[in-house]
Amino acid sequence: MRDSARLLRRGRSALVAAVAAGLLLAGGAAPPAALASPAGARPGTPVPVQLLSITDLHGYFGDYTTTVPGARAGEPARQVGGGAYLTAHLKQRQAGQQNSILFSAGDDFSGWPNETGWFWNEPTVEYLNSIGLDFSTVGNHEMDRGYEFLRHMDDGTCRWRPDNDICFTDSTGQRFHGADYDYYSGSLVDDRSGKPKMPPYHVEYVSDGHGGRLPVGFVHATTKLMSEEQMSYTPEGFDFLDEADTVNKYAAVLRQQGVKAIVAVIHEGFTQQSGAGYDECVNPSGPMYDANARISPDVDAIVTGHWHALVNCMLPDPAGNPRPVVEAANHGRLFNEINLQLDPRTGEVLRDRTTSVNHANTQDVTPDPETLRIADYWRAELTKRSNLPVARVTADLTRAPGDSAESGMYNVTADAFLWAANKDGKADLAVAMPGILRRDVQYAADPANPADAPGRVLFSEIALGTVYDSGIGVGLVRGDVTGAQLDKLLESQWQQAADGTVTYRQMAVSGNVQYRYDLSRPVGDRVDPGSVRIGGKPLKPRSTYRIATLANNFFAKNATPGFTALFDARKQDRSLYNGGDALWRYLEKASPVRPPALNRATPVRSS
Repeated sequence: MRDSARLLRRGRSALVAAVAAGLLLAGGAAPPAALASPAGARPGTPVPVQLLSITDLHGYFGDYTTTVPGARAGEPARQVGGGAYLTAHLKQRQAGQQNSILFSAGDDFSGWPNETGWFWNEPTVEYLNSIGLDFSTVGNHEMDRGYEFLRHMDDGTCRWRPDNDICFTDSTGQRFHGADYDYYSGSLVDDRSGKPKMPPYHVEYVSDGHGGRLPVGFVHATTKLMSEEQMSYTPEGFDFLDEADTVNKYAAVLRQQGVKAIVAVIHEGFTQQSGAGYDECVNPSGPMYDANARISPDVDAIVTGHWHALVNCMLPDPAGNPRPVVEAANHGRLFNEINLQLDPRTGEVLRDRTTSVNHANTQDVTPDPETLRIADYWRAELTKRSNLPVARVTADLTRAPGDSAESGMYNVTADAFLWAANKDGKADLAVAMPGILRRDVQYAADPANPADAPGRVLFSEIALGTVYDSGIGVGLVRGDVTGAQLDKLLESQWQQAADGTVTYRQMAVSGNVQYRYDLSRPVGDRVDPGSVRIGGKPLKPRSTYRIATLANNFFAKNATPGFTALFDARKQDRSLYNGGDALWRYLEKASPVRPPALNRATPVRSS
């Protein structure tokens, strides 16, 4: 159960996890306070409710400058961005509003800025706490590192990381305590019981201005593509249900409890015609445009995310009544404002009085000093962390040009993946796919950095962007494959184009794997299966081997092109390490690190 102070923030009482998952989901009656008639309300005087929302912030609350098109087609682009400006705009919009609710449609963290990503996005939660975020829907990136990561961000649980690299000191000098707001999703479910892992809906109470309260219900869903296309790696034991079905289910529950004003917050999106303005709706298309026709007329507004799109529509529901269906871009470029008017007697939304607008986060306001202070603190902490020595090397660790040959840097990375995969699970071998490494590790010191020295490896040299996408949490995944599938994976290194040309892209294997290949043989038959050794033992085509590599190579979307053998891997589970921190922690453990011998893949010599 959440701390009572968190449940009563801003003077509203929310129906929270214990109630949503228990009494109401069981079909029990709502607490009397939830259905109380507004005392003293004046018939005919609508009750205004302001809904302010952001989506897909991805940790971009520090200095950030980009552009958006004009609000209307043909208007000039506008310079936008930066958390301090976003905070200032939100405060301006909230000023004088008695009933203002601020929320997110998901993907708050797993961001790419180093000052957030390499403190496990705890800085992002501090920022969202500081602006008074009321709640957030779970996005796909909230699950990037599995359910325990989400629990850590939500509750401040400090037992998540196997190396205890969590719960940093925030800008106030306090240990990370988690979000002061709550996360919701009705479509993130346990795949055995089918029950939501997070509360699927909740109620916010607003003042009618005369001593009474009116309920506004919110239902929540996360993109079902987590299951269908693995937008982020879905850990074993979870499933993601259809968004519209989920919304309809819990909207009906709310209506049964007497809640008449209902908003859907869905981390799935849609878009509009290219060239349209950010506050327009020109030829909209996409999943949420289609889903709008299936979502119950009981839902009065739909706030979306995930597509990073800029679109503000008023679309008919299945009963023909207009309602806003919106998406407010990403990275704090826009925010959305929906203004509802509630009937003070019934609590129903007066649809003909609803308005919606996407606002640009322009840089023509005074930046919020508290946000500036938080951002400055985390940038300074990143500088300190960047200069921390983490290991020593005895010589350069380099890649081969174009990843066209076995290399020391890739071999070390494969070794790191195997080491990390066995820290919180089990793997027999690991592979590092071509193209995942962005830099070498140099023995020479950086003359521009006084913290560096010959052979010294700084945190910034290895942890920040060395492994592709490590900042957004592309984790290590383990899965069972047969020996025959492993042989196919090794053969994938040679790929033949339609014109007959053959390209070799080296896939590094961990040091307990050796094999021979023959370039005189045809593509698809160059590896001698009898030469493959794993842990010194011959490869057996029908035996099962547990392999580890980055998550994206276990599913078709975003996998390394041509490497398909892992798509059917069974019993997949996720390590709590991602690629970057596996490499960092392995070098730290193995220091001083010598470049490994290049003898894992051996060509057959022509006679």
